[in-house]
Amino acid sequence: MTPVEEGRPRALLAGASRRWVRMLPWAVAFVLCVVLLPTTIVVLTADYGLNGGVASALAVAQSAPLLLAVVRPLHAWYVVFAADVAGALALLGVDFEQRLLWPFPPMELVGYVALCLALGLRERRRTLVLVWLATAGANVGLGFAAPHGSGAKELLFTILGGVALLLGGVLRERSEVQRRLVEQETISEAERGRRTLLEERARIARELHDVVAHHMSVITVQADTAEYRLATLPPDVREEFTSIAATARESLGEMRRLLGVLRNEEAHGELAPQPGLAQIGQLVEATARTGGPVDFTPCDAEVPEAVGLSAYRIVQEALANVVRHAPGAATHVSLSVSRPADDGHGGEQPAGGRGGERLTVLVVNDPPPEPPAGPLEVGGTGHGLVGMRERVRLVGGTLDAGPLPDGGFRIAAQLPLTEEELT
Repeated sequence: MTPVEEGRPRALLAGASRRWVRMLPWAVAFVLCVVLLPTTIVVLTADYGLNGGVASALAVAQSAPLLLAVVRPLHAWYVVFAADVAGALALLGVDFEQRLLWPFPPMELVGYVALCLALGLRERRRTLVLVWLATAGANVGLGFAAPHGSGAKELLFTILGGVALLLGGVLRERSEVQRRLVEQETISEAERGRRTLLEERARIARELHDVVAHHMSVITVQADTAEYRLATLPPDVREEFTSIAATARESLGEMRRLLGVLRNEEAHGELAPQPGLAQIGQLVEATARTGGPVDFTPCDAEVPEAVGLSAYRIVQEALANVVRHAPGAATHVSLSVSRPADDGHGGEQPAGGRGGERLTVLVVNDPPPEPPAGPLEVGGTGHGLVGMRERVRLVGGTLDAGPLPDGGFRIAAQLPLTEEELT
């Protein structure tokens, strides 16, 4: 319903999705113009006795602007309103029967009501009020010059015009409210997804900080104690170790300051060592205690701490989704290390075609024994899946998540283990 787009006026209903709806205002305006133009000439000349030339000019001025009303209803109203008033004044110069409607004959009422409806669909409330006041003022003012006296029927011009303006305004504002609601819902959903993504990134950054801080602390201790553990070190080597220790301590201090920015008041217990593959078994046991059987295939391979932490969080979120959306369902959790030449899942090559080992994390749950209160999360819509995808993306892996034909759900992640793929 926006009247102007990129400096050019838009036709009524131009934003409709269906073509026939977009063409409807043009069709109505064309029909009204074709019907009212000859009808106005005939009625004004035959019934009211007006001169044919004057009647024709008035008919054109009152009917043709209805085509303009599809794009510029306010400009069309200026012309039609002036022509209607001029027609009423012209009829004062002829002698017509008292039964005939004055100051605005029936065909003028039809065109004016259609024009007011178009105005209501396009213009704002203040403009509509001014249009109605002008209509009422002209109607009342002409009533004082009525040749046969005035009555209630002479006010039809004001009443019907006001009703059309009100109806069009209500429809326009209702459409505007619905459009804004849809936009707000879209924006809110996008903001929720963005907020979830940012929160997950901050959490990942905190956890990775703890992992790196541990290694930096080890480097610092080893560099500081090297001269005591290795008695035969040359002086220049001792200075090198001292420089390494100082640089490591400085880096560790910077990372701790960064950690203070990333942590929030609700982040308790994050100073503890971060979990990895060894702690996934505890997750499985905790989930099994909630009533759903869980089959777990562990993996004892040595993996980078960042990969182990990502695998732990993926399994944690997947099992939480099972508890929330499929309570009591049998769940299968498996961890395995696959190679391009010996892939345990159909021999597919890793994403990107790069070699190297990958940790495969697979969590599959069967349909729940009883219908759940809510549907299973669909891939890409749940905020938990947003966090999973972000973790997998940051370590250069792939994630496949989605419902199964039998009603279950499957989450499969492949995380690279080689250093070149992690970086």
